[in-house]
Amino acid sequence: MSKNLTKRAEDYSKWYNELVVKADLAENSAVRGCMVIKPYGYAIWEKMQAELDKMFKATGHQNAYFPLFVPKSLFEAEEKNAEGFAKECAVVTHYRLQNDPDNEGKLRVDPDAKLEEELVVRPTSEAIIWNTYKGWIQSYRDLPILINQWANVVRWEMRTRLFLRTAEFLWQEGHTAHATEAEAIAETEQMNTVYADFAENFMAIPVIKGVKTESERFAGAIDTHCIEALMQDGKALQAGTSHFLGQNFAKAFDVKFTNKEGKQDHVWATSWGVSTRLMGALIMTHSDDQGLVLPPNLAPNQVVIVPIYRSDEQFEAIKEVVSKVKSDLEAKNITVKFDDRDTFRPGAKFAQHELQGVPLRIAIGPKDLENGTVELARRDTLTKEVVSIEGIEDRISDLLKTIQEDLFNKAQTFRDNHITEVEDFETFKTILETKTGFVSAHWDGTAETENKIKELTKATIRCIPYDSKIEEGNCIYTGNTSKQRVLFAKAY
Repeated sequence: MSKNLTKRAEDYSKWYNELVVKADLAENSAVRGCMVIKPYGYAIWEKMQAELDKMFKATGHQNAYFPLFVPKSLFEAEEKNAEGFAKECAVVTHYRLQNDPDNEGKLRVDPDAKLEEELVVRPTSEAIIWNTYKGWIQSYRDLPILINQWANVVRWEMRTRLFLRTAEFLWQEGHTAHATEAEAIAETEQMNTVYADFAENFMAIPVIKGVKTESERFAGAIDTHCIEALMQDGKALQAGTSHFLGQNFAKAFDVKFTNKEGKQDHVWATSWGVSTRLMGALIMTHSDDQGLVLPPNLAPNQVVIVPIYRSDEQFEAIKEVVSKVKSDLEAKNITVKFDDRDTFRPGAKFAQHELQGVPLRIAIGPKDLENGTVELARRDTLTKEVVSIEGIEDRISDLLKTIQEDLFNKAQTFRDNHITEVEDFETFKTILETKTGFVSAHWDGTAETENKIKELTKATIRCIPYDSKIEEGNCIYTGNTSKQRVLFAKAY
């Protein structure tokens, strides 16, 4: 597994693409714009999925599954949602192939097998789910419905990049139904907080919680809450969204319930989701020119042990010691890989595990057996030390916690140092082109100004932070009155 990565400072985009492939996370597939997630990459996604699933269930949600195909008439029912996703939809029109009489050995679409109604391959599932909920809800006693599904979706992207933007991707999407507006709003905010907790405590990525502007909202939402992260190249990445849908979908699908007063009312709704885009965030927040850097809480292998030996006798002696170390570590719920492959030299193994971001590496050879020591190497700092094998499980347990904290603190320091307050448009443009990062600035609240700034600088309003201070000011572009700052950035 060769490294030879392009340096981040030379070409960040190329570095990212090379790292995803060389670290064995994913590769492009035969289907344009789609990816193959390889076992090592999928193992990281599984850990993300497992932790998020626990958090969802702890807040009362259950998993279910809904169809991949959405009848076009259902998809069109909520107009704003349909309009928002129309350009990205893949559509199934026929259900059978047949031999092509004009081209022997080839197949063609059977012209007699046209569907009575075209099917949209889901870009999101609100339509099919709310059509289903109509049959589930009659009374306030049926509420709330708190459902999540782990699924794939298809959005026909023209410009794709592994994990960050692909035509098909994996995600989870929560869809909840409530008796009151207040309950639905509380759910929306709660799930955004769940996402923020996951990003910070498991991914070691500091995020800013906020609300999207009307132009940036999810199609069909009344409000979109979000978490925004900052990558090492100074670009923002939307790491998760939670939408308050009001009664829009309930009205579109005529989902009503009898409330406690015996009156009919439309249900209040939310939806929320994160995707394999989080893999891209993980890579671009922590990794370096040597390869992937994984926070211990999400690393498939938190520790790798590499034996160094010249004879079978030495290997057997090392193996015996490793067996106990591995057992002691696993008793502390630490995931350990013993790399006993005899087809690679130790140096090649070191390079592979460094490239793949294993948080801690233990090397043990004949001299270590004599001295009762091991060499312990940290991936995040690339530092090594020789330590006693006695009590190694406690030392490693503490060190993994330290690495997790250090990665978060490093990313937070970088993020905080790249939030710049500006008062005028020239400074705004200069910061975006030189320092990069988030730019905190006044905006007059109009979509026209927001679009003009995007057109001139490629920067968008990432969010109106929850903790945005209310202060009088003047819009950086129009000079009109503004009551609070918002966060702009160039983004993925």
